[in-house]
Amino acid sequence: MMWNVTFFLHMVGTAALGFYLILPFIVGGIQKLSLGAQEGAVNTIRVANRFAQYGLVVQLLTGGYMMTLGDYSHVWMAIVMVLLLAMFAIGGIMGKPLKTALAGIREKREVKEETSKLGTLSAVLSLLLLIMIFFMVFNDII
Repeated sequence: MMWNVTFFLHMVGTAALGFYLILPFIVGGIQKLSLGAQEGAVNTIRVANRFAQYGLVVQLLTGGYMMTLGDYSHVWMAIVMVLLLAMFAIGGIMGKPLKTALAGIREKREVKEETSKLGTLSAVLSLLLLIMIFFMVFNDII
């Protein structure tokens, strides 16, 4: 029963991370929007990024618990933990460009530099999540 509850919470955390898969496409369209729409989009991304960060915490706790019960190689566990920590770091690093872009939009100045950073960071996050999903599905590859 405990395994089922933990696995359910792990899947809820995974759903929260799904935001990172579509984020590069959202960020790519920000510059085409009006200022008001840009402000709303950046603010929504900021809130969704925080929500996804909570999802990462859920993943860390539930995944860590399930790893202790499973039969996984040490290399696989190390790779998964490095990927998870990298996602934590990049999601956190995105906070500053998001705040700066939001302030710039409110001041009606150009935010191309910030959206460029966000585009790069969101692409890396999306790639990290895809790699993580690969290792979750093929956990016996290593």
